[in-house]
Amino acid sequence: MSEQTTALVTGANKGIGYEIAAGLGALGWRVGVGARNEERREAAVAKLRAAGADAFGVPLDVAEDASVTAAADLVQERAGRLDVLVNNAGIPGGMPQMPTTVDLATVRAVMETNVIGVIRVTNAMLPLLRRSPSPRIVNMSSSVGSLTLQTTAGAQAGPIAAAYSPSKTFLNAVTVQYARELRDTNILINAACPGYCATDLTGFRGMRTPEQGAAIAVRLATLPDDGPTGGFFDDEGELPW
Repeated sequence: MSEQTTALVTGANKGIGYEIAAGLGALGWRVGVGARNEERREAAVAKLRAAGADAFGVPLDVAEDASVTAAADLVQERAGRLDVLVNNAGIPGGMPQMPTTVDLATVRAVMETNVIGVIRVTNAMLPLLRRSPSPRIVNMSSSVGSLTLQTTAGAQAGPIAAAYSPSKTFLNAVTVQYARELRDTNILINAACPGYCATDLTGFRGMRTPEQGAAIAVRLATLPDDGPTGGFFDDEGELPW
């Protein structure tokens, strides 16, 4: 197998995920474009290849065990190992999400994708990541997952969202637990906040571009071996939990 650095980005067919894939592809890396929708996935792969990236499609539904297992098998077949996993796939769950009236099915669906999906994919890819000399895991979170910011007067805490915001808080907590377990390995795992970007997820109301939002993920994916682990970062530095 080639020694070329290989990354897998989930939810990479559009928005921030696509720009993360593009940023890593521009480094000369082989990039797996993980996505559920075949048409959009293959269109993204074609666009990345046209830009010079070594991209390949990975059919992937993070909420389905069989899909994630098949994705790991495909990465094994294509690359033999995985150097970087970016857990970017996520859903907002639709608004409003007032805690007193939120549909419990919405809460379950958001947690299944945004939290359990990350655990499912990470655990499936860990055997491949352990083969890398410098494995990195980046979990795409959000500042709305910060309990400190949610409880600080005047902070940019986003709308009240009883499913989405707690899903990112949960994801941050899971990231810390992985870092604790993996601290004696060479795997670095961190949470990233892309900022308020104009994407499908925000109804294109964000003030930042997807490319700007992708920058922190690319930085955490390329950390040196003595880089941080178990942290929560945006472009400005470390964020409060």
